[in-house]
Amino acid sequence: MAATSAAGEGTVWSLRAGSDPNANLVRFGAGRGVGEHVDDETDVVFVGVAGSGFVEADGREHALGVGELVFVPRGARRSTRGASEGFAYLTVHRRRGPIRIRTRVERESTYG
Repeated sequence: MAATSAAGEGTVWSLRAGSDPNANLVRFGAGRGVGEHVDDETDVVFVGVAGSGFVEADGREHALGVGELVFVPRGARRSTRGASEGFAYLTVHRRRGPIRIRTRVERESTYG
């Protein structure tokens, strides 16, 4: 599934709903990935499955290849980017609660 072009890009597989921990298989081509964001709820382990790419956490870039792991703690700014076509990785984390929109004041009190 990770290697086939028919799988598309983005999340191509997820562990069935309701399970904990949660896992997602994510796939991107070279130069594409998930933009920078902050998850202040869960720690995430990234596991390289196919190709190569990068996980950036709080401004530090970590190479991610097949069989390699990158741990990103909750609250860290994170992003991913493929270095090769067919870059695929598994994310493993505790299942998140419902999405919650925070006000600017709440964000500033959390991150200073």
